[in-house]
This record gives sequence, C-alpha cells and structure tokens, in this order.
Amino acid sequence: MTSEDTARAARPRVAVIGAGIGGLATAAFLDRAGIEATVYEQAPALTEVGAGLVVSPNAVRLLRSLGRLDPFRERAVPLEVGWEFRRWEDGRVLFSQKLGEECERRFGEQSYAAHRADLLAALRAAVPDGALRLGIRLAGLRRLDAGVELTFTDGTREVADVVVGADGVHTTVGQYVTEAREPRFSGMCAWRSLVPADSAPEFARHPVQTLWLGPDRHLVHYPISAGTQINIVAFGPAHDWTAESWSAEGRIEDLRAEFAGWSDDLRALLEAAGNTGRWALLDRDPLPRWTNGPVALLGDAAHPMFPFFAQGAAQAMEDAAVLVGCLADRSDDPAAALSRYEDIRRPRATRVQQMSRGRAESNHLPDGPAQQARDASFSSADPFAHNGWIYGHDAELSVREALAAG
Repeated sequence: MTSEDTARAARPRVAVIGAGIGGLATAAFLDRAGIEATVYEQAPALTEVGAGLVVSPNAVRLLRSLGRLDPFRERAVPLEVGWEFRRWEDGRVLFSQKLGEECERRFGEQSYAAHRADLLAALRAAVPDGALRLGIRLAGLRRLDAGVELTFTDGTREVADVVVGADGVHTTVGQYVTEAREPRFSGMCAWRSLVPADSAPEFARHPVQTLWLGPDRHLVHYPISAGTQINIVAFGPAHDWTAESWSAEGRIEDLRAEFAGWSDDLRALLEAAGNTGRWALLDRDPLPRWTNGPVALLGDAAHPMFPFFAQGAAQAMEDAAVLVGCLADRSDDPAAALSRYEDIRRPRATRVQQMSRGRAESNHLPDGPAQQARDASFSSADPFAHNGWIYGHDAELSVREALAAG
C-alpha cells in the first residue's frame, strides 16, 4: 500500500443528512478535501423549493473558493443598492446604500440576489453524482465501537465515521446531539411570492434590495433569476397561522389584505402576485451544543434564525467550510475535529442568530416618536460599518488561523 493509499484509508467516511444549502456545501468542501461523503436526502428530487435569497459577500467568497461563482452569476442578480428603506404609507425612500463596486471594495466580493434553486444548482455541480442519494429518509442513529450506524425508513443500514446533520429546523439528527427544546411561537408569520418581472411595476425591477417598513409589518423585494422574476418576502402578525413549513400554501388575498392602506406602488406589486407561500416564525434559543462525538449539526439544524439578516444560507455555508477544515486537519480523530468546529463556529453563528431576533421590533414600529427617531437615525447610518463583521468574514481563513493557534 502506498503512502497515498494509507492516507486515503485514514480519511473518515462522512454521512451528510440533508441536501439543502448546508448539506451540499458540506459535500462540496469534503470532495475538494478528498474525503469520502454521501448525502442522504428524503426528497425524491432536488426541486425549486423556496424562492429568493440574498447571497452576501461572506457566502460569495465560499462559492468562489469552490469554483462555482461563475456559473452562479449566470442567473444571480448583482445588487446595486441595498438597505433601501421605504416608508409604508407613501413609498418615500428613507435610506439607501450603494453596493456594487463599493461592496466589492470593502469586502472583496459583491452581493447578489438569487433564486434558492440557482444557489443549490451551483453547489450541486460541485458534488459528485455518486455522492447524492435521493428519496431516502433517516430513521435513527446508533453509536458503534467504531463509527455510527444509520438506519433509514426503507430498512437500509449504512455505517459512517462521521454524521453531519444538515436536516433543517425539524432535524432528526439533533436528538442524538442535544436535548430538544420546544420552540416559542413568535406571533409573526412570513409570506413569499414570485412575480414575473414583466408584470411588476418598474421600480421593483431595479437591482435593489428594498424594505418597506410599517406598523407591525415589513416587506422585502428584489429581482432574481437573471432579472426575470421579483421575489417578495413579507412579515406580519400570524393571527391563527401556526404551520412552520416553507411548502405551506397561503392565500394571496390574505397577503394583500395585510398591506391594505399601504402605498399604491406596493399594492400594485402585490396585485401582480399570483400565489403565496406562508409559514409561522417560531423562535428558538441557541442550542447548548452542536456536536456529540462523531455527530455534528450545521445550518438551521444548529442555529435556526429569523430571516431578518438574510444570513441563513451564508451561515450554513460558513459552517460547512469550517467543519471540513477541521475534519481535514484531524481526520484521525473525528470527534476532536467536530468539537473544534463547534468551538470556532458557535460564537459567531449564535451572535447572528440573536441579532436577527431584534430586527423585527425595529422594523415594525408603529407611527410615533420611536418610529420617527428610527427614521431620523437612517441619515447617519453606515450599514457597511455595522455589518462588516458579517460580510467581511472569511470562514476558511478563520479555520486556518484557529488551527494554527492550537
């Protein structure tokens, strides 16, 4: 056996549960590191679930590192303006921040708006075909003297040295890592909708991330899919809606009714929407731990967060880069590698998770002194300075520095 064969044999076999953004990113980084991985996904096909998302520089940096940025940019929309806050009643612009070249100058990459399916496709292309198994649902795990046995609902059994739970907020892997905590109902829900660009008002077609702020509600929109669609995400009172599922269908009439009395421009955009998804926002405290021996969580399974910082996908990709960096460094001791991953990632992701909670209160202020003070504060706002710790972060550099420090 050659030294290369010995090194390959010493590398752990990794089972990744879930083929969302975090799971596919993990598999892509593992393949690049020469570590064998299999991704198990319960859905029978990778479809266009979800709608739009913002891919910020900290995530773009990782796409570039994987060699998938150019294909991603074929469909993604580079944002020229972000944080364009508009007043609910008349659409008056309260603040806007130029992105584009200025964002690239500050953080080394631009910001993009994209359909979730386009980001998934970019990551999927970095994963070997044989590494992805669809239509198979995890039933349980069992620790062995060497490795972990995975049992699936079809009776299939597999053994891996490492199990990564990238299986979302309703994680199955999570119960083998830490005690489950009951989520709290936030009282808010979210709607999502896609509008064909040729049916949308002209202002909504600009490469701008726009946020309409009003009492108890806010709404975000931006173009995606090479500018052919406008993504809408709206937040407001949940009323009696308690379903926490991106695939749950809402009624477009209810969404329009929530924003009755708002600007004519905004209502024109909502009138162009044909259907909507709707889900309840449940609040979860940070988990006390992300790893247990050779089992680890990442992405929403580890740190589910409100979408108000648009960082869910980016933080999952950062998790993937750091987990694989640690595993490649300590392939002889997967449990130690995963523990190191948690040490590096948990403080940062928890900070983003907790900050995302507070954004709703500011966005949903009723008209009055507090709202007026908030709007006045926009004149001195510097989102780049406030959020530089998020967008300027290099996850791969962070793991290299942490490992070098011991």
